[in-house]
Amino acid sequence: MLSQIEKDLQQLGSPEKAAFLCRFFKTGKGQYGEGDVFMGITMPEIREIVKKYPTLTIEEWTELLHSPFHEFRMAALIGLMKRFQKSKKDETTQHIIFEIYLSNLDYINNWDLVDVTCRDIIGAYLLNKDRSILYDLAQRPHLWSQRVAIVSTWYFISRNQFSDTIRIAEILLTHTHDLIHKAVGWMLREVGKRDELVLEEFLDIHIKQMPRTALRYAIERFPESKRKYYLTL
Repeated sequence: MLSQIEKDLQQLGSPEKAAFLCRFFKTGKGQYGEGDVFMGITMPEIREIVKKYPTLTIEEWTELLHSPFHEFRMAALIGLMKRFQKSKKDETTQHIIFEIYLSNLDYINNWDLVDVTCRDIIGAYLLNKDRSILYDLAQRPHLWSQRVAIVSTWYFISRNQFSDTIRIAEILLTHTHDLIHKAVGWMLREVGKRDELVLEEFLDIHIKQMPRTALRYAIERFPESKRKYYLTL
C-alpha cells in the first residue's frame, strides 16, 4: 500500500514545478529549507491522493513522513491529521499521533508542513490538557519547533482562548528569523479578528520591541488610519 501511494505521487511530479518550489521554499545553501527535495506536486493533488488511502496505517504514514521528498512528507502529515480527526473518541490513537508528530519535528521542516497540520493535531490534542509542551517548543533552539509552538495556538484562538498565543508571542518576540516574525504576527492577527482589544493591549505593551514584519502582519486587518498610527509608534 505504501509503495502504491509513492507511485501515485511520483506520477504527478513536474520538473518545472519542482524547480519553482525549490526557489519558493528556499532550499539553497544557507537558506531555511536547505537540501529539501521537491517532486513538483500541488497541494490539491496531494490532498486528492491522500483521500484514496483511508486505510493506510499510522505506521505507514509515519514511514512516509521520513521520505526525502517534501510532498511525500506533506501527504504523510495530512494522512496523520485525517486519522487524528476521525479518532475523536479514541484518545489512545490521538495520543499516538500527537507523540509521532512531536518525535518527528526534524522531518516537519518547512513552514507549509507546520502550518497545514500542527493546529489540528497539536493544538486540537492540547485543547483540554496541559499545554506546557508548547512553551518547551517555543524555547528550543529549533526553528520549526518554535513555529509549531505559536501556530498550534490557532486552535485555541478558534475557541476564543487567547492567553497561550499572547504568552508564546512574548517568548518569541525578539526572535531573529522572519518566519517566526510572520507566524507571531499572523497569530496575533487571528486573535484580533475575534477580540481586537486583546490585540491592541498586546501592541500597546510590546510595540517598541516588535519586529516590523510581525507588526505589519498583526495589524493587517486594521483600518488604514489605525495601521498608520501603529506604524508610526
